[in-house]
Amino acid sequence: MSSPLNNLNSLNLGDLEVAILDQLWREKSATVKTVYSCMRADYGHSTANTIQSAMERLFRKGLLARTKQGHAYSYTPKVSREALVASFMTGMIQRFGSDPATSLSAFVDSNGLDEEALLTINQLIEERRSQGESK
Repeated sequence: MSSPLNNLNSLNLGDLEVAILDQLWREKSATVKTVYSCMRADYGHSTANTIQSAMERLFRKGLLARTKQGHAYSYTPKVSREALVASFMTGMIQRFGSDPATSLSAFVDSNGLDEEALLTINQLIEERRSQGESK
């Protein structure tokens, strides 16, 4: 089975789906009832059935795993927030035929990253370089 991250052009995520993923990344695992209870304040107009439908869509898209617990399913994210964001960024760079280094530089410039964030990025680059040398 291919990773959902390989098909990002077909992964259209709505605001509710993103909010559900955000909730599950925090909770690690939850039932529809739990997610609905946590999201009721921000998505009060959504019913438990709406949340269930959105979670089912995320499951079909390959972004959630589920296991049966009694009469309900417990859902867990199959991808990390960082992996999903990175895949969306990679997909956009490929879609527009842009150079990754130039695009990353523009991203850094447009987001006004502070010194700590820039140091973190630099450390990650250095780690990646040292991994490449050891292969």
